[in-house]
Amino acid sequence: MIRTLRIVGQNPLSLLGLILVALVVLAAALAPWISPFPSHNGAVVDFVYANQGPTARNWMGTDLVGRDILSRILYAYQISLFLSLVVLAIAPPVGTLVGLLAGYMGGWVETILMRIVDVFLSIPPLVLAIAMMGVLEPTLTNAMLAVTVMWWPWYARLVYSLARSEREEGYVLAAEVIGASTAHITFREILPNCLPAIITKMTLDMGFVIIIASSLSFLGLGVQPPTPDLGSMVAEGARYLPDSWWLTVFPGLAILVAVFGFNLLGDGLRDLLGVDE
Repeated sequence: MIRTLRIVGQNPLSLLGLILVALVVLAAALAPWISPFPSHNGAVVDFVYANQGPTARNWMGTDLVGRDILSRILYAYQISLFLSLVVLAIAPPVGTLVGLLAGYMGGWVETILMRIVDVFLSIPPLVLAIAMMGVLEPTLTNAMLAVTVMWWPWYARLVYSLARSEREEGYVLAAEVIGASTAHITFREILPNCLPAIITKMTLDMGFVIIIASSLSFLGLGVQPPTPDLGSMVAEGARYLPDSWWLTVFPGLAILVAVFGFNLLGDGLRDLLGVDE
């Protein structure tokens, strides 16, 4: 662990990404304690301070009903990270399983599985998510379902390519000669060699999932008010630009910091694990 941090620390951009990700995670985890106004994460109104710009009391200003923007951003980070973690706890295992089976077994298994993957990949991800959310009730659970459905094929395609190249390696052929089962070869021999690429992609995808989730909320198809969400906060404030600029700028910067941090950290992990682009 110390060696890993030392290597990451040698790359200034990767170190910056690690710092940004750590700040985002800590902000989300400590939101109930460091938030200036914890009660403002829900249906609270304070018209005395409504729609005020940044002040000593409200560092990032207040929204149209007087809620503190900073407090709501901290709680919105909780929603974004939770959604990303749930999606990436489901999509990679599903996609990895499909990719491993198709890449190693070949034949009709490969044909059927990869044609299913191609069908999903042929539809733009955001369009697929919007179509699903247009049918389902716009809740956090359905938002996670929509993003998960559009995310697993990318892992299937990645692992499929890796498994196809690995199945011709000597260690796989040796395992086949001694009579190892398909499950053993797939999960004990091939999968460990695919993990560096999978881990790197998961780190990069944390930022992309946050963007997609924020996009759905921006369109009114994600997390619903009064629950704070970065995308819905940007959408609400966009109607009042440029006068009430803080309503949009600060939530937008919050998205930028999270995505930028995960991207830089993912690039550092790619270099550390020796993953080819």
